[in-house]
Amino acid sequence: MKALLKKEPGKGFTLENVEEPVIKNSDDVKIKILRTSICGTDVHIYEWNKWAEERIKTPQIGGHEFVGEVIEIGDNVKGLVPGDIVASETHIPCKVCYQCKTGNMHVCKDMQILGVDRDGVFAEYAVVPEIVLWKLDESIPLKYASVMEPLGNAIHTATATDLRAKHVLITGAGPIGAMAIQVAKASGAATIIVSEVSEYRINMAKEVGADLVINPSKENLYEKVMEFTGNHGADVLLEMSGNVTALNDGIKSVRNAGFVSILGVYNEEKIPFVMNTAVFKNLTIQAITGRKMFETWHIATQWLKYNRINIDKIVTHEIKMEDFEKGFELMMSGKSGKIVMKVSE
Repeated sequence: MKALLKKEPGKGFTLENVEEPVIKNSDDVKIKILRTSICGTDVHIYEWNKWAEERIKTPQIGGHEFVGEVIEIGDNVKGLVPGDIVASETHIPCKVCYQCKTGNMHVCKDMQILGVDRDGVFAEYAVVPEIVLWKLDESIPLKYASVMEPLGNAIHTATATDLRAKHVLITGAGPIGAMAIQVAKASGAATIIVSEVSEYRINMAKEVGADLVINPSKENLYEKVMEFTGNHGADVLLEMSGNVTALNDGIKSVRNAGFVSILGVYNEEKIPFVMNTAVFKNLTIQAITGRKMFETWHIATQWLKYNRINIDKIVTHEIKMEDFEKGFELMMSGKSGKIVMKVSE
C-alpha cells in the first residue's frame, strides 16, 4: 500500500510502498482510509524538531486524524461491521490503569498515540483497536469527519465551563482556535473576542464569527478587551496559541473569578507565568489535553449532523496524498486552515 513514511531521522516524509497491515488481535479493526488531515504534530515530525527527535522512532508511518471505512474486524469486535464509516480517537488506552478505570481514558497512564508511538494513518489502510473507533452518521461530509479529532480539542477546551452569556476571549486563531469560535457560538457565548497576529488567520476568525479580532502586535490586548466589555473583562479565556505572551496577557484580560482553559503547548517546559495575578484574581485554571472519550465525540457528531456548527471555512484545502509536500508547505506558512488529504474514494 502507499504510505507517508518517516523513513529516517531528518526533515520530511517519503511516499513509499509498504506492507499492508493485518489484524493481529481479536479486538482489532482494519480500516480503509478515505481522508486524513495534517496536524501541527505532523508538522513537528515533518520538520524533525527537538520533540520529534526525542519521541519518534523511525521508520514509522505518520498521521493520526482520519475518517475511513471498516473492511475487516477481529473475532471479538462487537460494535462495528464492514462498511461502517468511522473516525478515531488518537489516544489508544491500555484499558486497565487507574485513569482508564475512572473515566479518564484520554489521559491513560500507558496510552499510545497514533502516528507518534505507533504507525499512523497517512496510508491506504490502518489497523486500530475497536475501543478508539467512533461510528459516524453518513450525513457528515468526509472532509468534516476527518477533522473531528481536532474539533474535539476545541470542544473539550471550550466546554470546560459554561459559556452562556459570557465574554469569551480566544488567544490564537489557528484551525483549533477558529473551531473554538464556532463552539463558543453554539454554546451561547454573548461575545467572542479573538487575539491573533497572522493576517490570514485574522480574516478566518472574522469569517467564522468572531465579534472582535485584536492583533496584539499592533494593539494592547488588555486595553482593547476592557474597552469592548465595558471595563468588565473577559469572563473566559481559551488559550489556544502556545504563546507565553498570549497566555499572560490573556490572564490579565480576564475578570476576577474568571475561568481559564489552556490547550496551548509551549516550546519550553518552564515558562514565565503571571501567577500572582491569577491568584489575586481567584481564577479557575483548567489544563486541557485531547478529548473526553467519548463525550466530546458525541457532541461533535450532534453539532455537525444538525448543522449547529459550520467548519467549512476552516477546512480550507483538500489535496491528494501524493501532493503532501504542498500541504506541509501551506501548514508551515500559516496560510491555511485544516488541510485534508484524499487517500481513497
